[in-house]
Amino acid sequence: MYGPERQQEILRLAREDGRVDVLSLAETFQVTAETVRRDLKVLDRAGLLRRVHGGAIPVGRLDFEPDLAEREATAADEKDAIARAALAELPAGGSVILDAGTTVARLAALFPLDVDPAAELTVVTHALPVAARLADHPGIALHLVGGRVRHRTRAAVDAWALRAYGEVAADVAFVATNGFSPDGGLTTPDLAEAAVKRATIAAARRVVLLADSGKFGQRHFARFGDLSDVDLLITDTGLSPEDAREIERRGPAVIRA
Repeated sequence: MYGPERQQEILRLAREDGRVDVLSLAETFQVTAETVRRDLKVLDRAGLLRRVHGGAIPVGRLDFEPDLAEREATAADEKDAIARAALAELPAGGSVILDAGTTVARLAALFPLDVDPAAELTVVTHALPVAARLADHPGIALHLVGGRVRHRTRAAVDAWALRAYGEVAADVAFVATNGFSPDGGLTTPDLAEAAVKRATIAAARRVVLLADSGKFGQRHFARFGDLSDVDLLITDTGLSPEDAREIERRGPAVIRA
């Protein structure tokens, strides 16, 4: 069996079983443990597996992006906790950008209705699910950014969206990501989506990243920023204290909700 064939089979086993270990793989393929470690290193560099002690676990694929319904159902409790914690980061009045993402949409659903009219919040978003949740909110001046709408995320992308964000200077941007890590930065599968996310970061004075711990260590095709671009990461307790400290060494404060 050639190396690429073996690596494809290792990836299949990891996705089926949730993890693989070096010694079992060496026995299965009748190769040395060092050969297996090289295979895992190749898959890790491609962002398909994440190496852990003694083996590897699967992470997001470079060629796969789950649809909106699947993402809504993933880590639902963790996303709810993150959204509740993010409420404290809303400014009293002022302006915010809400990125496309299921956790950000949960935050939008929690916006309080009993808002002082003098503290009206201006919200800018390119995400249709977010806009739909806030369209009738009495305390919000909603601005919907246009562009080509991606079916998979219901988010506007391309030149119209980028031009609109180039004219915005918001107080806070609440940003979502498909993957984040100290070395890999912030990544998402689609280049057009990444460009808009990059624009939202540039359009705000403060950036709050909302990401559940399952996205830690994942790397996708399109990189749109570094952890140093983020002021605050709100995640869940699935992120270990050690990993949280490593992230904080890269710049952002971390809240584990």
